[in-house]
Amino acid sequence: MRLPEEYAKYLGLGAEIAALLVIPILGGFFVDNFFNTKPFGIIIGSLIGLIGFFALVLRLAKEQVNSNDKK
Repeated sequence: MRLPEEYAKYLGLGAEIAALLVIPILGGFFVDNFFNTKPFGIIIGSLIGLIGFFALVLRLAKEQVNSNDKK
């Protein structure tokens, strides 16, 4: 069964947001455990994830503005 194109677009966006937030936090967790620097790795990983999330939101907003200008 194929998903409609609109659903696939939003499913991919959800996966991208989840990856942007989870991967840096997990990386910080493993850095904390390896170097015994708790909680600084998770804090830095969270900040990196949030910066990536806001960069994604800005990119999506810019794409939306550009697509509205073309119409």
